Amino acid sequence: MAAKKKIIIDTDPGIDDILGLLLALSAKPEEVEVLLISLTFGNIEVRSCLRNVVSMFHIIEREMSWRKERGQPEGFGALRAFRPVVAVGAEDPLEDQKMLADYFHGTDGLGGIHASHPHFTPAQTWEHLFDSDVTPSVIDTVEQTGDQPPAHRSFIASKKPAHDEILHILRENDPETVTLVAVGPLTNLALAAAKDPETFLRVKEVVVMGGAVNRPGNVTPVGEFNAYADAVAAARVFALTSPNPASTTPPTTSKLLAPYPPKLSKQLTLKLFPLDITLRHNMTRGQFRRTVGPLVEAGSPLAEWVSAFMAHTFRQLESMHPGHEGDNASLSLHDPVCVWYALTADDERWTPTPTSPEDIRIETTGQWTRGMCVVDRRNRHRIDSEVASTNDHGHWLSMRAGNRITRMDGSPVEEAFGDILMQRLFT
Repeated sequence: MAAKKKIIIDTDPGIDDILGLLLALSAKPEEVEVLLISLTFGNIEVRSCLRNVVSMFHIIEREMSWRKERGQPEGFGALRAFRPVVAVGAEDPLEDQKMLADYFHGTDGLGGIHASHPHFTPAQTWEHLFDSDVTPSVIDTVEQTGDQPPAHRSFIASKKPAHDEILHILRENDPETVTLVAVGPLTNLALAAAKDPETFLRVKEVVVMGGAVNRPGNVTPVGEFNAYADAVAAARVFALTSPNPASTTPPTTSKLLAPYPPKLSKQLTLKLFPLDITLRHNMTRGQFRRTVGPLVEAGSPLAEWVSAFMAHTFRQLESMHPGHEGDNASLSLHDPVCVWYALTADDERWTPTPTSPEDIRIETTGQWTRGMCVVDRRNRHRIDSEVASTNDHGHWLSMRAGNRITRMDGSPVEEAFGDILMQRLFT
């Protein structure tokens, strides 16, 4: 049996982010430990992301009680075995103008659920747990006595910024044992890497949902949302895959972003899940309805909560995409597929493109191309030289420079993933 995975999920919940988090937390305890959920702006403002995560834990607790009362297995073994830390991170991109995806996810990130279904939103007495200027005595008392309020029984609130918590987790665990799954803008990762690149490189691998290579973007013709939302952060994280990070690190004026040291102990392993692969993993309204409908009628809190924001999602898809009507309306499971990879990475059917590792770079300064994945498609000989020649402007052909991104392409669950997700969450 494969060894239990240790993961950090860096996220901006968001509809498909919540589905990805539920997927991880509903796993068996021998499959995964979710060490940290680090939050960033992205789909919505970061404080709204926090409210959605706390609400999710609140709903999970109610769901487990409901199942227990009915004599059913409670599920969510990974969560019951190990409480994750929750940390609040970046409120803004490093340099770019901020863009949110609330036009799709709703202003609260979950289709207005906090207004339409207020009985599923916990009272906001939990907010002080995350404020750095509040004494820690409340948290200390809760952990020492075990007398936790119901809405907070399942997680540990961090007062540290998310990027500091990421570094703390990586220091506390052996090198090459923690996978970082990043399904939002990469701001928290870039801040962690800038502050202590060697500690950041203790990570086993970084799994990134972002970018588009051979598919159109979803916010501009060439820009995928996460890469677009903080292109500088994405470019800096990608640069750590290079034998010479300076060759691809974008220029910056930020005092938070010191240059990387000229010599680092290793290169970052980065598995990229662009739209090219995530758009092939979908769930239709019909699939969702068949699984969740009977559970809503039976009174499942989780089914009712998820149904509320998924109803908004499928309506949005109908309005945006021709052919997405009725039970055929289909949601691409961008973030859950990255979580599923982290849980099942030992499956040999997960395969990269034949051309991996590829020199993929993120455009940071173009007027129309911010967030674009730039790939060198020229048929040229590689250059084994310390110095770029006049024929290699930008070190694109150098064997000693440029990024080394593993772009994932083959999947063991492409056709069945929607059903797998539903089974994991609800049965």
